[in-house]
Amino acid sequence: MTGATIDRPARRRLGVGAAIVLVLVAAAVSVVIGMVRAAGAPDAAGEIVSEQIDSTASAELPALYVHVSGAVRSPGLYRLDDGARVVDAIAAAGGLASDADEEAVNLARRVTDGEQLRVPVVGEEPPASATGGVASDGRVNLNTADVAALDTLPRVGPAIAERIIQWREANGAFTSVDDLLSVPGIGEKMLASLRDLVTV
Repeated sequence: MTGATIDRPARRRLGVGAAIVLVLVAAAVSVVIGMVRAAGAPDAAGEIVSEQIDSTASAELPALYVHVSGAVRSPGLYRLDDGARVVDAIAAAGGLASDADEEAVNLARRVTDGEQLRVPVVGEEPPASATGGVASDGRVNLNTADVAALDTLPRVGPAIAERIIQWREANGAFTSVDDLLSVPGIGEKMLASLRDLVTV
């Protein structure tokens, strides 16, 4: 009787201990599973965010639309990347035609959004864009003029000429001579002195 009385509490303690061990093991397994799931989550989320950024970035790439005409193989309207140059526009139009006057165009000049780029044939008077931005009537074209052409204008030095070109590259083609007021350093009086000397 005494042995039986002693064995029962011992068995109870053993059973309770085994149950506690099982609970602890189950808890440990749950913690490990949770850690594995948490470790995998950032990678998946990171991939999704990365894909969204990539697709958004590609959708917002700046583009230029340039009308290429004249002595090229496929005249037309072409979409070019920001920073494209005349050589890129001509390449998009299939290259120069056999009668093109290659010397009449500045292949290195950057094109502007909305520009019409005309390549002359041999013997044809070159367009304003190929003569440093000076039109046949002597006026300076704000959308195609280089620093040298702009510097010929009264009260416009190299610094303001650079600002005009920087504004053009940042905002696109001038749509009116009045747009010069948006260029730092040009006010109403200066615009009045330039109005008859420039064109767009």
